[in-house]
Amino acid sequence: QVQLVESGGGSVQTGGSLRLSCTASGIADRFRFYTLAWYRQTPGHLRDVVATITGGGGTVYTGAVKDRFTVSRDNAKNTIYLQLTSLKPEDTAVYYCNVKHLGHDYWGQGTQVTVSS
Repeated sequence: QVQLVESGGGSVQTGGSLRLSCTASGIADRFRFYTLAWYRQTPGHLRDVVATITGGGGTVYTGAVKDRFTVSRDNAKNTIYLQLTSLKPEDTAVYYCNVKHLGHDYWGQGTQVTVSS
């Protein structure tokens, strides 16, 4: 059974930084081949992709976070990270980790990021 567990959220002021982590289980032996992604969601809105990292380490970012957020992975720890810098109030959201496995989407429980002005 695939499970994703996020951590690292919190409350910061504008301009602050946070690092989110997402650790996967259930795909550990093939983790390095999977593409994983970070999404975020605010109340009343759909979940939007923020950043994606492929098994080969290729990355894609949504325009709103490009040059401020960095996604990375440590295959030995079955973990991906999202480094958030220069945070803005509009970055406030619940951040989720996602992986697609055998045609299904798997999500973590989410971690709250709150940025105050």
